[in-house]
Amino acid sequence: MPSRQVGEALTARVQELAAAVVRCHFDLHPALAQAYGASGRLRCSEDSAYHIKYLAEALGVGQPELFADYVAWAKVMLAARKIAASDLAENLRVLWDVLVAELPADAQATIARYVGAALERIQQYPNELTDEIRDDEPHYQLARRYLQSLLRGERQTASRLIMDAVGSGIPVQELYSFVFERSQQEIGRLWQLNRISVAHEHYCTAATQLIMAQLYPYIFGGEKTGRHAVAACAIGELHELGARMICDFLEMDGWNTTYLGANVPLRDLIRMLEERGAGLLALSATMTFHINDLRQTIETVRKTFEGKLKIVVGGYAFRRVENLWREIGADGFARDARQAVTVASQLVRPEGQ
Repeated sequence: MPSRQVGEALTARVQELAAAVVRCHFDLHPALAQAYGASGRLRCSEDSAYHIKYLAEALGVGQPELFADYVAWAKVMLAARKIAASDLAENLRVLWDVLVAELPADAQATIARYVGAALERIQQYPNELTDEIRDDEPHYQLARRYLQSLLRGERQTASRLIMDAVGSGIPVQELYSFVFERSQQEIGRLWQLNRISVAHEHYCTAATQLIMAQLYPYIFGGEKTGRHAVAACAIGELHELGARMICDFLEMDGWNTTYLGANVPLRDLIRMLEERGAGLLALSATMTFHINDLRQTIETVRKTFEGKLKIVVGGYAFRRVENLWREIGADGFARDARQAVTVASQLVRPEGQ
């Protein structure tokens, strides 16, 4: 059975299969029910559902490495919450057994290849992650002070740091790349390590969006090149700051941009591309279980515009798996907002060139 078909079968039965995994896991270890009770069973069910969703996405694009990367991420996240790698490995083995029992025989080899690859390497994956704000990059101290201000809830202090930096002559592009991007990545790491809450993450992101808006007089108003880009997130994707940064960088490079953010219905995205006469569509996905939705979006856009529109993708998932962007049909991939300008300029030339 083709991997994409196996992925679709998993997606259609996520909750049913997750419940089966929990039953098997608790049957193997009756003491778990007494130790963790109903709430522990619920958390196990949620974790199992996530395992299945990520596995389905990896199958959908034919990339075992995508699931392996998720398992590496989950190992760090669970270790920070006092759940050992051996427990994660056992849960994945139970998942494997359930899927073998529940899916057609011709899907078993595919499941074994994807889950087996992750299990073989689980002990090699790190238990800790290095700091995303690195002292070998420009504006390290500023990024550190900015992030600490946000984590303390001091948005006005964080804003003053940025506006003072602009006033001192630091280019806006550098503030985006080495302060905003690095801070957001570090916030994700801190949540993964259970050092901050989801509320902290949301506050810091919302504050950064407001501070970015204060920089717009430095971004808009330059000479335009006649190119137009539309940027949006994958359907269901709520991490939208990266797509907004791409638009701001393109604006500084002379593009006209339309930033649509998160959860834009596909029909409305297509209508906006037509209205704006866009030559470029930039799509972002942070959570890897949105990759197949992104692929379907690209397929529909391709059919609608018949090669008249270039598509570039970015986000965490594409940074983790080489050539994933090719697998889903994009024209290019950008590791960050700065690289997005380079890739976009290669794909779409200014008017008259």
